[in-house]
This record gives sequence, C-alpha cells and structure tokens, in this order.
Amino acid sequence: MQISTENIEKTLYDYQLQDLHSIFEHLDQDKDNSNLLYQLPTGGGKTVVFSEITRRFIEHRKKKVVVLTHRIELSSQTSKMLKGFGVKNKIINSDVKQLKEADEHMCYVAMVETLNNRLQEGTITLKDVGLVIIDEAHYNSFRKLFKYFDTSIILGVTATPLSSNIKLPMKDHYKKLIVGESIEALIKKEFLAKANMYNYDVSLRSLKLGISGDYTVKSSDELYGNQNMLGKLLSAYEEIGKGTKTLIFNNGINTSRYVYETFNKAGYNIRHLDNKNTATERKEILEWFSTTPDAILTSVSILTTGFDEPTVETIILNRATRSLTLYFQMIGRGSRILPNKSDFTVVDLGNNVARFGMWDAPIDWQEIFHFPDFYLENIKNDEDIEREFIYEMPPELREKFAKSKDIDFNIKETYKEVFAQGLKSKTVLERSIEQHAQICFVNSEDVFDARILAKQLKEEIEYRVRQYSYCIMNNTKNYKEWLAEDYERKLRLRISQKFAARM
Repeated sequence: MQISTENIEKTLYDYQLQDLHSIFEHLDQDKDNSNLLYQLPTGGGKTVVFSEITRRFIEHRKKKVVVLTHRIELSSQTSKMLKGFGVKNKIINSDVKQLKEADEHMCYVAMVETLNNRLQEGTITLKDVGLVIIDEAHYNSFRKLFKYFDTSIILGVTATPLSSNIKLPMKDHYKKLIVGESIEALIKKEFLAKANMYNYDVSLRSLKLGISGDYTVKSSDELYGNQNMLGKLLSAYEEIGKGTKTLIFNNGINTSRYVYETFNKAGYNIRHLDNKNTATERKEILEWFSTTPDAILTSVSILTTGFDEPTVETIILNRATRSLTLYFQMIGRGSRILPNKSDFTVVDLGNNVARFGMWDAPIDWQEIFHFPDFYLENIKNDEDIEREFIYEMPPELREKFAKSKDIDFNIKETYKEVFAQGLKSKTVLERSIEQHAQICFVNSEDVFDARILAKQLKEEIEYRVRQYSYCIMNNTKNYKEWLAEDYERKLRLRISQKFAARM
C-alpha cells in the first residue's frame, strides 16, 4: 500500500510518520493477516498514529476497521480523534443494542465487554472487517474477541508490550513488535516533559504479593494507611511539591481517603476520587482539578489511562507496584508538555525507581516482548532494593545540624572495624548513638532542644538499625522494631548525660 504524505505533515510528526510507514510496510509484506504490535510511550500520540492508519486502510483496502478500547472515556476520545482525521465512525456502547446490516459506517469504536456481549447475543454482526485495532493492548480482556475476527489483521497498540497476565504473554498473539520513539528521544525533541525524580527510603517487607503478581490492596492499605507513612507522604509533598498541581496514586481506596483526611487537616486543597464516584461527581472533580492551580487529587489507579491533564506538575507514587506498565502509566500522567512547562516532578514512595529504573532510561522492548519470563524473573526484589538504599538527610533537616561539619556514619564500615577488633557487635550501635548524641548536643541550646532534634532523626535511626540487622543477619521485623526503640531510648539518655556533664 503506497502511503501518500499529502496533508499528513499537518497532523503527524516525523517519528509518527516513520512508524506509520513501518506498520504499512509490514501489512503489505505479510499476506497471511498476521497480528502486529506497536509500541509508543504514553504522550507519544498512539491515537494519532492509529487514526491515520484507519483512514488509510479504509481508503485503500475498502474494508471496515474496528477499534477496541477498555474504558468509556477512551471510546469517546478515540471517536473524536478519528473524526478529526475525517473518519466517520460509530461508537458501540451499552446504548447500542443492535446494529442494522445496512449500517454504512466503515469504522466502529467499541468497548470490549459491550461488543463481546452483542456478538454473543447475535444482535450485532460485523462483516468485511479488515483491521481490528486494540488500544492498550497489554490488557487481556481483548483476547475473548479474537475468535470473531480470525480473518482480520489485528494491530495492538501499547506503551508497554508486556502482558498484564504473566501466563498470557503477548508474543503468543502477536507475530511482530514495531518499537516507536523512546521516552528519552521524545524529551530531547521536546514532545515530552522531563521528569525530576525523587525517592524516599521505604521498607516494603509487610507487603504481600497477590495472584496477579502485584502487591495486594489489603497489605498496601495497612502499610500506606498508617500514621508513619501518611506523615512521610505529607513531608515529601511539603518538601518537594508544595503549591504545585499534584496527582497522588495509591493502591487502595482506604489509603486514598486517609491521604485526603491528612492533607485536608493540614489545610491543603485536596479532593479524593475513586471508581465509586458517579460520572457527574467524577466530571466535577476533574474540572476542579483542571482549573485549580494548587489542586491535589488523590486517587487509586482510575486515572492511569483515559485521563489527560497537561497542567499536572507533580506525580506522587504513594504505592509500590511490580507492574512495569502501571509504573510508566502513572508517571506518564505528568509528562505532557506545555509552552510554560518543560519538566515535572515525580516523588517515589514505593521503591519503584529502584525496581524498574529511571522513567526515561533506555529499555529493550524487543527483549521484554520476546522473553517476558526472563524479564519478570529478574525484577529486583524488595530486600535487595532496601540493602542498596543509601539514606540522605533532607536539606531542611541538615540545616538544623549546621554546626556539625560531618553528620555521616557508615554502619557497614564500622561493623567491619568492630569485627576485626574482636569487639561485640552491639559496639556498632553504641558508636552510632554516640555520634547522633554529639550532633544533637552541639546544635542545641539545651537538653530539651536536643531531644526535639533527636526525634527528627527517626528515619535515619531506622535506616541505621536496618543496616546493622543486615550485618548481623537478624532481619526480623520485631527485632528491628525493638532495636529502634532501644536506640531512641539510649540516645535520649546519652544526650541528657552530655548536658549534665557540661553543667
């Protein structure tokens, strides 16, 4: 099929045109109607590309095209985009109970479940369909429809060619993967905003993996719904994202509601959104979010697809995930570029960056597509991530210890020294407590100020205790909690002794 570039330049960028040619070249070469998968990052314009593919396919092959989506918002957005390309289309949603055989539309946009129900009922029959385009193809709900289109070409489109079900790899259903422009390249060409990434040390030992391969909502709610984590989230926002339009992703509705209560109590402009909100409520909340400069919206995974708000400035991952797709989707919500927006902020409270790498880092999608098991088996586990984490004192806290030139203390190196000298291992914590007591003493007017400072070292104390527990190979949760409590008690005592000695 010869692709004319007349008028396309007005709507497609160079990299999109290049992908368009690659896709049609494959369709022309393969006469056996083999399935094809196309990857392009979130924000790269997948809908634009497949809308032009639809237009060209109908024009040249005179056959119908069906576009499948899994969300009602995506159906409406896709239909609107197709119309913008001059493709007259009909949405098959729950309101469409049947379709007349005389229907003259050459393109249909359909919700998966609705179309599957109508085809099973026999109230809709789609004949002469040459191409089926599947948006967000990594979801597995689409597979049930493949049997109805066994003589059609199937083109899957996704930002992450990794199946949402590890037992149903995408390579089993798609013959070839065409990889589009990378995130890094799209940032350089100023099609995507640059992400400024910040991550906090979070222990995820209490999280449980569910049957889907990701962390369960119950265990996530228990971790992220406790006061310690809610406090850490609020501090992270105040330190990095205060005053910016912020989107907070959680793994449970309960957590999201706790986040709302915490931020609301602190006087911030926040709303909560989940899948239990009505369509009217959802519309009102999203309009408020769009028009309010310092708006904070806390939600569950409902806004990972079908949601486009370019004015988002800060993304907070208040959850951990083992899903590469979800990782890219969440961060992608902030990547839209504007005339006055060339970058955005990502705050990671789930060790996700350590697990998957930087959002804009090079990634071999061909290898992931062809060998998904190998990729999934080699995702870093949480214990390894925790072992590698290095605590850095936040700048605001560091300023409170301005009179101390050196505030660092290396637990591992100290343990090696103590071990070599034949001393008891608890000497490591004794030296650590002495160092903490000293910097609190030097930077305080009296014992009361010093104790207030010591309380603010809680996160670093937990980090040091965890490093120590790795060294002595006793890493149980109860033991670490006891160690941290004992450390804090001894630190208060040592501070009091220092002030008493001075007097």
